[in-house]
Amino acid sequence: MTINRDNLLSLEAYSKIRKTSKPEAIAHRRLRSIELGEHVTLQFEDELTVRRQIQEMLHIEKIFDEDGIQSEIDAYAPLVPDGSNWKATMLIEYPDPNERRVELARLIGVEDRLFVEVEGQVRVYAIADEDLERENAEKTSSVHFVRFEFSPAQRAAVRAGAAVKLGCDHTNYPAHVTIAPETLASLAGDLAP
Repeated sequence: MTINRDNLLSLEAYSKIRKTSKPEAIAHRRLRSIELGEHVTLQFEDELTVRRQIQEMLHIEKIFDEDGIQSEIDAYAPLVPDGSNWKATMLIEYPDPNERRVELARLIGVEDRLFVEVEGQVRVYAIADEDLERENAEKTSSVHFVRFEFSPAQRAAVRAGAAVKLGCDHTNYPAHVTIAPETLASLAGDLAP
């Protein structure tokens, strides 16, 4: 389902369910989040996470006019996977500001070294920041948007229950993790047969 004006709640309707629906939204977000090493988290987006984000932005900014609503949809809807891919928000987290500054300088290009490895298939490297460049010669950003594009064979393998690893082979941040079964089941639902 695509997100459009007709299937978003009004500010009033969203305000009524916002607090009661928050625990479910947090649980869904947590299910679709993967920690990669100590300092990187990938939050895999889907129609529910993106819809919630749009509703939150409309609520917080008190946006109710057609152009404003469409602007939020246009900003966030591209994060919804389209059946052939997974899309994620990558967060690089260092609580100490000085350490963060040093590490972001060491991690230039890290977003391009993220990969998904489906058992028995070749690695799929992330396509990062298609909306705008998020790094410069001095440092990378602490937030990136990445897409992992899968072949039909890879999609079929994931949907059939193949083991899947998420990793990074950046020189200064080597890490990998096997995606937990419950998270993988949720992510497999993003892939078309």
